[in-house]
Amino acid sequence: MRTPTFADKQRIVERIIAALREEWEGFKRAAKAAQAAATDPDSKAENKYDTRNLEASYLARGVAFRVAETEAVLAEWEAMPLPDFSAMRPVGVGALVVLENEDGALGYFLGPGGGGISVVHEGLEVTAITASSPLGKQLMKRQEGALFLMESGPRRLRTTLVAVC
Repeated sequence: MRTPTFADKQRIVERIIAALREEWEGFKRAAKAAQAAATDPDSKAENKYDTRNLEASYLARGVAFRVAETEAVLAEWEAMPLPDFSAMRPVGVGALVVLENEDGALGYFLGPGGGGISVVHEGLEVTAITASSPLGKQLMKRQEGALFLMESGPRRLRTTLVAVC
């Protein structure tokens, strides 16, 4: 795996933003459908034990919350500055990191939110994580070359931070 460049970092952020936008659009469609179901005359309770309308309104509220949450995360990614971590600066929000352990090379982007979204760039899967995630906490303030134990399910893997961009 070659050392990622600032241009790689920019393309990865663009892909993460595109994935977040796609997720947001999906939530908006789901919210519209849930709202329609909640207000549909056919959802009206037929007796005191019929909770279709109540369930539909709970679903509509939950999906509307996900729309707003995803929209906020999307705005944070779009506004996030891309600092240069090349001069042995410690890892922080906005860092693209490449780790290596017995599972191979692993890419992570420390972002403001949207943890769990993965994109592929030049054959490397890069997963967005946050500083508050368990791995994010381990990576914060470490520098290139750092060794640490990374938990992967029940395993603890000896991991090297091979690149920070």
